[in-house]
Amino acid sequence: MQPYRIAWNRRTRRFEDLSDQEILALAIASEEQASAVYLGFAETLRQDYPDSARMFTDMAMEENEHRSQLTEMFQRKFGETMPSIKAESVRGLVLEKPAGLVLGGGGEAMRRQARQMEANASRFYHQAASRTTDLTIRNLFANLAVAEAGHEQTAAEIDETAAPTPARADEQESARRRFVLQIIQPGLVGLMDGSVSTLAPVFAAAFATHDSWNAFLVGLAASIGAGISMGFAEALADDGKLSGRGTPYLRGLVCGLMTIAGGIGHTLPYLIPDFWTATIVSGGVVVVELLVIAWIQWRFMDTPPVSAAAKVMLGGALVLAAGILIGSS
Repeated sequence: MQPYRIAWNRRTRRFEDLSDQEILALAIASEEQASAVYLGFAETLRQDYPDSARMFTDMAMEENEHRSQLTEMFQRKFGETMPSIKAESVRGLVLEKPAGLVLGGGGEAMRRQARQMEANASRFYHQAASRTTDLTIRNLFANLAVAEAGHEQTAAEIDETAAPTPARADEQESARRRFVLQIIQPGLVGLMDGSVSTLAPVFAAAFATHDSWNAFLVGLAASIGAGISMGFAEALADDGKLSGRGTPYLRGLVCGLMTIAGGIGHTLPYLIPDFWTATIVSGGVVVVELLVIAWIQWRFMDTPPVSAAAKVMLGGALVLAAGILIGSS
């Protein structure tokens, strides 16, 4: 039998115009991709979410079984040569999304993706069953449609199936802990450093010169310098392998940007030409910054709100007073 080829990359085609051979080839490719996606999910989740990883491994094995059934049917009907056709070349056909879209989104994003993939597959097999006139192929497609619908339900009920309640609670707590360690903590350190440590140079320059522009330049330089310094310090202090705090590059970037943001906040008001107006506005911004820091400590670090606000306000007031006294002397 001569190899069967179609130029799928040259133009799109309607699903109704596909042959049974091409529909089977599409189904086989879809099952192969789904199995690979689920195995990728399982490998990503295995260390932190073993229950969800087992569920995705089981789903990958089932998709591989579907592929075997489809391949056996193809070989029986059409031989060993498979047409080169992909879902992208068929107009209006949606099967899978690239796994890279959700690999960074955690277990919840992967579970949502799995439900969508199974729903798409079930619709595809229903559509394929209604399209073919071969009774054995129709029966196979109909059975797979039912199976994929069952997989969709399995993915939707993962909390009760593959991830029992205690394990699911552990997953959520682990995800929350990583978010705090990798994003909130370095961001909070940067925001505190930027908001508090730059107060002294900004207000010292302001009260020493009574010139808004000079204060702005000092604040800008202090904010950017502190951001670069804090970013490198956070990235170099811990590679994350032993502490579980994640990639140092992400933590360093978060810490550096939040440091700059903390310093820039009360520096920007000094773009106002009038010195006293700029100083009053900057002081108001400082209060807001310190309250935001206290709220983050209360919300994510379990610090009592009154205690958090008191400590932050005291520290900020001392640094601010130091800057004003030095600048006025």
